[in-house]
Amino acid sequence: MGKTVTQDARPGHLKGNRPACPNPLAIVHDAIVSCTRCPRLRAYGERIGREKRRAYRDETYWARPVPGFGDPAARVLIVGLAPAAHGANRTGRVFTGDGAGGSGDFLMAALHDTGFASLPTSTHRDDGLVLTDAYITAAVRCAPPDNRPTPGELVTCLSHLAAETGALPRIHTVVALGSIGFDAYLRLLRSQGVVMRPKPVFGHGSVHRLPNGGTLIGCYHPSRQNTNTGRLTPDMMAAVFRLARATVLAR
Repeated sequence: MGKTVTQDARPGHLKGNRPACPNPLAIVHDAIVSCTRCPRLRAYGERIGREKRRAYRDETYWARPVPGFGDPAARVLIVGLAPAAHGANRTGRVFTGDGAGGSGDFLMAALHDTGFASLPTSTHRDDGLVLTDAYITAAVRCAPPDNRPTPGELVTCLSHLAAETGALPRIHTVVALGSIGFDAYLRLLRSQGVVMRPKPVFGHGSVHRLPNGGTLIGCYHPSRQNTNTGRLTPDMMAAVFRLARATVLAR
């Protein structure tokens, strides 16, 4: 009788009489979390984690780079800007924990309405939220001061976006939240030899067919500045993800 094979505590690893089979996405995530390439961003995230917001003073902040989150078999990729100082920088999961009316809940409500998310909120890593056919990532993995990464930091972080998308083999449709996420994905395509002329222009609901057969869709970022002013409404965001689902189903 052969040995029993049991699951290791680390994703993608097996114990027993078979060689370990690393999960490519888990390897990418380990590299993201341990990254120290942008000292300014690491220092800021760690300082915020020490000082904390009063409402979270009893919590231990993540205070490290934040990997993406979602379905490894996703066909829809969502590219945001960066972790929020007291959101993902605290919770360790993208678009999570920035409070009622924050970008995480606004995004998740749209994903839930369109069948991509099991819950309409995103509060913490153990809240039971599951994404189906969607994966959320960001142009920058550390919280930047004033939510503004430098051009150099955006370029430095591009390798993480490349590695993560490389471990998501079924991605077909990309929804870029804001112009920074939009430009980051175009920069990734250029680094892979996919160049579009004229360059696609960001706009809410804009749809661009890519030379590699994919689709790039623009969407306003669900920042409080956009949602509190009505520039981005729940119906507008849900419409983008209905469009994303339609592009995937039309393949």
